Amino acid sequence: MRVLFVCLGNICRSPTAEGVLRHKLLQAGLAEQVEVASAGTSDWHVGKPPDARSQRAALARGYDLSAQRGQQARREDFARYDLILAMDQSNLRNLNALQPTGAKAELDLFLRRYEGAVDEVPDPYYDGDQGFEQVLDLIEQACDRLVIELKGRL
Repeated sequence: MRVLFVCLGNICRSPTAEGVLRHKLLQAGLAEQVEVASAGTSDWHVGKPPDARSQRAALARGYDLSAQRGQQARREDFARYDLILAMDQSNLRNLNALQPTGAKAELDLFLRRYEGAVDEVPDPYYDGDQGFEQVLDLIEQACDRLVIELKGRL
């Protein structure tokens, strides 16, 4: 299985989701069976590490994002990944426009699929530290449900 998380710049939300899911897969004994990555719909931060605030908040909960580097979502991702999960409606619209006809990847909003109470992971970039904590809370809950689904698919 291959999972790709996508946000706008690939420096806050999607790298956080990547790091959290990697950690939870390792704990569940599924790390060798599921490939996880993240990307942005823009090319603003290609090659750059996640935002320092995202890294600090994640590290405080045991998730190390320091090795990640930003990349841009591409049409080829729809053939490479089984599941592409957008962080908000704008990202989903951009991915729908990028999606080739007949693509194999399932495309959905991450929280709509796994959290239920809210559809979108809010962008914490212009918020204070509390925004990054809220993002982690939402992503952790949704990743717990995603791990259950992935176990069932494997």
